[in-house]
Amino acid sequence: MKNNRQAASRHMDEREKLRKFRELDDAFATALQELDGGGASNEDATPQEPPFEERLQALMQEYNQSSQSVATLMRTIVEIGHASREA
Repeated sequence: MKNNRQAASRHMDEREKLRKFRELDDAFATALQELDGGGASNEDATPQEPPFEERLQALMQEYNQSSQSVATLMRTIVEIGHASREA
């Protein structure tokens, strides 16, 4: 019975990690669109909006992600974007 609870707990932990990863992925995709000019221009941006690097650092801290894991994620997002454009 204890093993079933542990397995269920691990399964929930994995779901939570996946949910957080998706949120982080969405945030990075939005940030990359803004960098590529797909978002609002710099003149249209609100002055309260923090610069990209500050937003990135805050997201990394919030989701407890290392620089290496974020770099891997960003490379993957860029590669997927390039692959979808070539298709």
